[in-house]
Amino acid sequence: MITNELKTRIVFELSERRNNFAGSDAKFAVSIGINNAQYSRIKNGETERVISDHNWISLARRLEIPIGNTPQWNTAHTPVYDFITDQLNFCQTNASSRLLCDIADIGKTFAAKAYVKANKNAIYIDCSQVKTKQKLVRFIAKEFGVGHTGWYSDVYADLVFYLRSLPSPLVILDEAGDLDYPAFLELKALWNATERCCAWYMMGADGLREKIRRSIECKRVGYAEIFSRYGSRYQKASPDGSEELRKFKTVHAALIIKANCADEVNVQQLVVKTDYSLRRIQDELRKIN
Repeated sequence: MITNELKTRIVFELSERRNNFAGSDAKFAVSIGINNAQYSRIKNGETERVISDHNWISLARRLEIPIGNTPQWNTAHTPVYDFITDQLNFCQTNASSRLLCDIADIGKTFAAKAYVKANKNAIYIDCSQVKTKQKLVRFIAKEFGVGHTGWYSDVYADLVFYLRSLPSPLVILDEAGDLDYPAFLELKALWNATERCCAWYMMGADGLREKIRRSIECKRVGYAEIFSRYGSRYQKASPDGSEELRKFKTVHAALIIKANCADEVNVQQLVVKTDYSLRRIQDELRKIN
């Protein structure tokens, strides 16, 4: 059920996102999947019979607003969060690119999404949902409010033109190891076309590192060039060594629990119970809250 309370939260979040969107209202409407007239009415306080319940749900999903009793996840400034935030800030400020390959379940995605929410002209892409060249480029175009439904060559050219004219754009490519080969090659082309104008940040787990390493060893066209363009090294926030990694995960888990539960919860007990897994911690906190 789409309640007035949910609509109010969506309208507030739209206002916050609009503040971090450098384009026009029309482009912002494209980026959130509604037309400009609908956005104009919502912006002016109208919520009844403007868009369908389906579109309200779609907006809540895109804005990551929980529906029902799902609690809001509070930000904890963990070492991973601070590491990724600093890297993203450096990349966006200097139109640079970096490649982060680190273990799963340490909060990489959360940190990237939080950065996008707080900074202008930064977008987040879950590459596992847009694995092909066309889906990837069209999705990037849509996120920036560029036309994304016409001929692919026009979408690509318009996107490049817009990125070159936009102040300090940043594209975060999460789960990049899921992209197919033509999509990887298109990323190289996009990087070439927007050099010194757009920042790119590629993220993934150890599988991404292995995919790039194997492809370079096999001299597969494009991978050595991509590796070079993204800084020629694999960035990593977590330490090597099993004991150091255990301590690292313990600190992370404790910080996240403290930021998202009541004072009476036994933090260390919950850390052990969830085996340092952030996903399991979130499940347990849902039960507590």
